[in-house]
Amino acid sequence: MAFKHFEHGIDLPKLTRKTTEEGRRYFTPTGEAYPSVTTVLSILSKAGIIAWRKRVGEDVANRISSQASRRGTAVHKICENYIDNKEDWKEGVQPSNMYMFNSMKPVLDDKISNVWFQECFLYSDELQTAGQVDCIGEWEGELAVIDFKTSRRLKKESDITGYFMQVAFYAKAFTEMTGTEVNKGVVFIGVDDNDPQTFVFNTNEYLDHFKAVREKYSELHEKEKIHFS
Repeated sequence: MAFKHFEHGIDLPKLTRKTTEEGRRYFTPTGEAYPSVTTVLSILSKAGIIAWRKRVGEDVANRISSQASRRGTAVHKICENYIDNKEDWKEGVQPSNMYMFNSMKPVLDDKISNVWFQECFLYSDELQTAGQVDCIGEWEGELAVIDFKTSRRLKKESDITGYFMQVAFYAKAFTEMTGTEVNKGVVFIGVDDNDPQTFVFNTNEYLDHFKAVREKYSELHEKEKIHFS
């Protein structure tokens, strides 16, 4: 299938970024240094990750984390290349990653149209946060922020509120930067030995949750605390 890439006439800046001891930082065209959205949201899972690592042991935890990271990066790249209509999108793909992607492919073919952006940089001066979004395009005919994930097991909504907040941030930043409103969020998850999961939601429902986490992150890690009225 060939995806249509919409001629929207919007130019977004390419930000520079740097990984520091405090996490990843993005630098805006005006020179502001903002934490990445994933760095901000990492405070939500830190305690749980520490407890899990203690439970399974450092060696096992390192192996699982490394495998999950490699697989997530690989499957995401397959999605990106496929949606970009690259002829060589299958080349060099490991069978296990292709197996997961093949479970996701029919949904991509059916749901996505009019791709606006892939892997573009977004930032919000209001939220003082930045990041790189997976995809902005039409999902079932409506403009949406689309985030690709992978998982070893099926997820419940209560497991992934951080994903929803991440997408809500991207929607807010995109609207702020372009003047084009987007309120639909999609988290699309490839799952080992299962059909993929799709979570579609209104990003406005999670924006205040993100703001609360951003305030907490500021309190923990920044000299000048942020407070949203």
